[in-house]
Amino acid sequence: MTEPTTLGNDLLRSAARLSRWASRHASFDVPFAQARLLALLDELGPSRVSALAAADHSSQPTITSQLQRLEASGWVHRASDPDDARATVISLSDEGHAALESVRRARLAVLSPALDQLDGPALDRVRVAIDVMNELLAAAADAPVPHPTRKDG
Repeated sequence: MTEPTTLGNDLLRSAARLSRWASRHASFDVPFAQARLLALLDELGPSRVSALAAADHSSQPTITSQLQRLEASGWVHRASDPDDARATVISLSDEGHAALESVRRARLAVLSPALDQLDGPALDRVRVAIDVMNELLAAAADAPVPHPTRKDG
């Protein structure tokens, strides 16, 4: 593999492992799939079911089922799409924001002791890494999207 490919794979693997580790060790009441969908809605803002399914690499029936659970918990709202009255747009409710924040606090609670073990220079490197990851995400958002290789559903 080339250096950029190795670097990209290492970055994605490390970020995913850290996220899974924090979720696995955290204690929260929101089912993981629902927490992930809440986070996606928080990231994307009000969205159609089709956009959420595409962003999550899930089928529309799968997302619809998850959204029904979120709606039953009072964590999302449905509204008419202002651009197409036949469609609906899903957005987080105040309760949904609160549920997502409780998940994030729980994940942070398990990560904090590890961060507390780092010295000043290591914490500085973590801050730089966060800045670089944010720059990478901004650059990725501006880059052309490659053709998907994964089938939805």
